[in-house]
This record gives sequence, structure tokens and C-alpha cells, in this order.
Amino acid sequence: MRTYNKISKVSLAIVLGAALVMSPLFVAAQRLNHAPAASRTAPSRPSGGQSKSINGGSQRSPSRNVGNNNNAGKRNNNNIGNRDNNNAGNRNNNNAGNKVNIDNSKKNVNVNIDNSRNTVVRRNNINSYHGSPYRYGGHRYYCHHAYFYHPYRPFYWGPVWHPWGFFIATLARTAIIISIANQQYHYDQGVYYVASSGGYTVVQAPVGATITTLPEKTETVVVNETTNNYYYGGTYYEKTDKGYTVVAPAAGTIVENLPEGGEEVKIGDQTYVKVGETYYQPTQKDGKNVYEVVQIEDDK
Repeated sequence: MRTYNKISKVSLAIVLGAALVMSPLFVAAQRLNHAPAASRTAPSRPSGGQSKSINGGSQRSPSRNVGNNNNAGKRNNNNIGNRDNNNAGNRNNNNAGNKVNIDNSKKNVNVNIDNSRNTVVRRNNINSYHGSPYRYGGHRYYCHHAYFYHPYRPFYWGPVWHPWGFFIATLARTAIIISIANQQYHYDQGVYYVASSGGYTVVQAPVGATITTLPEKTETVVVNETTNNYYYGGTYYEKTDKGYTVVAPAAGTIVENLPEGGEEVKIGDQTYVKVGETYYQPTQKDGKNVYEVVQIEDDK
């Protein structure tokens, strides 16, 4: 009987042990005990596959990774394209429409061109002036309008216009060649150039040069009761059979704007603006600030 009881107890223990070993809880516990430490601390991410939400948290999904990559592409590639290509286009291509390779460092380069005759005033009959001239320093200064000072502020005629002395490395294709007094000039849109070291320098328009079309923003100015001139950027033109010919300024002519390159000159108690060899008196006409070309005579 005792032997039977011992056998029964052993059999019962074996059965219970087997049942315990086969239990899912036991199997899971054994797997955790024998699994590598890395797998117990964090599940491995699938390489290139989709990630899943774990314990309420989330790993970066492929869609978010793609979004970041695409945005990076837009941020780097597109912006670089906009910054380099577009800006370069605006800076180089658009501005290069008429003038390119402008080098302001060479402004006011000395060029051996005599502009004195271009700005010597064409005189009027002094009897045409109704008022008395202003006298100072042995000279008489004739004007039709009374002196009215206002500060000299150079006028800007736009991106295609440049003042005397301005240097440019390359001319536009629209430039043409004009020869006056054995001197070759290049003309483009109201501006006259002569070749200089490494490029071209802007000069005073040569008297006698003739063009067929006046530049934009040219205005009509009254010389006298029978004559009108055309004025642009400090240059005067007269209508001729061949087109429009550059002429020296006529005394008594009224203009609203003077170009860069002039200087205020104090003569006695009056201040004039000298552009080249031409003196302009600041005055007013119809309530507007203007300038009149002065006729200067020796006071004999």
C-alpha cells in the first residue's frame, strides 16, 4: 500500500510538472528569460518597413520621413535654385538687357575729348533781354527771368542713362557708331560713349552728331519765339533734314532738370549751376523751380 502511494505521488508530480511546463505563462516567461537584453529593452525597427505604435508611443512613420526628406529637398534645392538661379537671372540676365558688366570703380575716367565747344552757349541779341543784367567781376549775366535760388538736385533719366565719366565694359547691341571731327563715338539710347581702356566712357554729346530717333522722355524746350529744341539728359537737339542734330545750349532756354556732374558756383551774392561750360540760373516759371541758360558777356 505504501509503495502504491509513493508511486501515485510521483506520478501526480510528473503530471503537474508537465502541465506547468506546457502552460503558456511558463513558456512566455522562459522566452523572456532567455531572450537577448537588447530585445527586452526595445523592439528592433524594421529596416525600411513600417513602424508601429508601441505602448501609446509612436515611432517616425515612413510618411513623416518622406515628408522630411521632401521638405529638405524643397528647403535646400528649391531655395538654392531660387536664390542662385532666379537672383542671378535678375542680376545678370534682366539687368543685362541693355548694359552689362558695369564697373562703377572706373567712373570719371579721364578721356582725351574736348567738350568745351559742346557747352558754349549760343548767344541771343542782348536787346532781347528786357531786364538789366546782373553784374559782377567784370561780367554781365543776362537772363529773361528773375533770379530765384533753389538747391541743385541732379535728375536721373532712368537705367539706360549715365552721366559724363561713367565707365562701362560692354555696350549693348543697339549701340551705333557716329563719327564727328575725326573722333568716333558710340551712341545708345541718348548716351554717347568713346572707347577707353578696357571699355567705354560716357562723354558729352558731340555737337553735330545726328540721330534719327529721339530717346524716350525727351522734352521740348523753347529757345525763342521761332525755335524749339529737344532736351534729354543734358543734351540739346534741333530738328534737321537728316533727323535730330546735337546743338549747344541756347541762351534763355528754360529746362526743369539738370544732369549729374554740375556744380553750384557762387558769383557775388548769386549762386549758379555750372554744367560743363554752361551756366544755369535757378529761377521759377509758373510757380515751378526751373533753370535758365545764362548769357555771359564781358562788362566793357
